[in-house]
Amino acid sequence: MSRWFCVLLLVCASAHAAPAASPSPSAPTAPTADDIHQLLADQGLIERIDHVRQSVRQRASELVVNAMGFLGVPYRRGGNDADTGFDCSGFVRAIYEQTVGLLLPRRANEQAAATQKIDKNDLQPGDLVFFNTLRRAFSHVGIYVGDGKFIHAPRPGAQVRVEDMDLGYWRRRFDGARRVVTDHDTPAAAADEADAVH
Repeated sequence: MSRWFCVLLLVCASAHAAPAASPSPSAPTAPTADDIHQLLADQGLIERIDHVRQSVRQRASELVVNAMGFLGVPYRRGGNDADTGFDCSGFVRAIYEQTVGLLLPRRANEQAAATQKIDKNDLQPGDLVFFNTLRRAFSHVGIYVGDGKFIHAPRPGAQVRVEDMDLGYWRRRFDGARRVVTDHDTPAAAADEADAVH
């Protein structure tokens, strides 16, 4: 999230900044960080960006809390509800649909393709983590809950549970991290919302 925040700041500063008075035609002065901050504050963008960031954090917390409510639900191949059980991608899909009203694709590899790739070091609660458990890419998925742990529906005979990504089995099979990005989460959406206020 911090990358797009910086990009948004630069774009807004260049789009809305009045040309600075330059002492000579050959040496224009660049706006300072204070100038950019003041410009963004004057436009109401800082408040709007903070609101969007808070909204994203809140939804991530809701996702994790909702997911934790399904601890102990049995694994069921092809399952996608708590009454009959979940498989890994059915669990992820149900949590996102119930919590944020977003319908993800059904299969783990399709969920990986439909979401934004992020670095493992950038993982935040609510992000998706993928593993190669069937000798094919993105064959297993879970929801990151923070502190190096994720919640998932692991396998037949098991139940929805939280596990540590640093355990040897999961560390060796880690296949990538993804973020579910909605239109509301993008820098353009934040700028559009800010413009709509004024």
